Amino acid sequence: MSGHSKWSTIKRKKGVLDQKRGKLFSSIGKEITISARLFGGDLEANARLRQAVKKAKSINMPSANIDKAIKKGAGGLDNVSYEEAAYEGYGPNGIAVFIETITDNKNRTVAEIRHVLSKAGGSLGQSGSVAWNFDRMGIILIEESIVSEDDIFNISIENDAKDFKIDDGYYKLFFDHSVLYEKIEVIEQIPLEVDSSFVAFIPKDFIKISEEESVKVENLIDSLDDLEDVQNVYSNYEVEQPS
Repeated sequence: MSGHSKWSTIKRKKGVLDQKRGKLFSSIGKEITISARLFGGDLEANARLRQAVKKAKSINMPSANIDKAIKKGAGGLDNVSYEEAAYEGYGPNGIAVFIETITDNKNRTVAEIRHVLSKAGGSLGQSGSVAWNFDRMGIILIEESIVSEDDIFNISIENDAKDFKIDDGYYKLFFDHSVLYEKIEVIEQIPLEVDSSFVAFIPKDFIKISEEESVKVENLIDSLDDLEDVQNVYSNYEVEQPS
C-alpha cells in the first residue's frame, strides 16, 4: 500500500509540474505570437520577438512550437487573434492588483479574473483604479561578468536609463517601458549581449500586511497566475516585520 501511495504522490507532483510547464509554454507562445503580429516575424528586425524566442529557448520550448507561434502571429496559421489586455482590482486588505493578459477572448478572461478575485474577497476595479500607483518600467538584465561596472554605468547614462542596479550577478538597467526594445537594439549593437528583458509594474506605495494576511494574498496571486490567459500579476503589499 505504501508503495502505491508513494507512486500516486509522484504522479500528482508530476501532473502539477507538467501543468505548470504547459502554462509556461502557452504564456511564452502567446508572447511570441503577439510580438510577431505587432512587429513582424523577422527576428533580426524585431527585438521584442528576439527576446521572447530567447526566453522560450531557455525553458527548452521545442523549435516547432516557436516556429508555429511566429507563423500564427505573422498571419501564416488559423484565424486565432491574440490581444494584450490589462485588468485592475483589489485583493484582501485592499491591496492593489494589476493583471496583464494575452487573450483571444476578453469576455472569458475578465469572467475568470472576476471569479478568482471575488472568491478571495477582492473585486475587479475600473480601468485606472490602481494603475496610478505603479510605474511601468522596461528592465534589461546583463551578466555582470561580461562588462565592467564603469562601462555599464556609462552606457546607462548615455541611454537615459531611469535607474541602475547590481543584483545577484546581473546589471539591471531601468528604462521607460515605451523605449525598452529600442534600447535593447542599441545595447546589442555595442555589441553587448542582453541576457533577458521584461516590462514590470513597480509600486510607488506599499500596503503593509501581517505574515498571516500575506498567505491569503499570495494564494490569490497564485490563483490568478494559474489562469491560462494571465501573463503577469503585480501587487503593492509588503509583509510587516515583527518589531
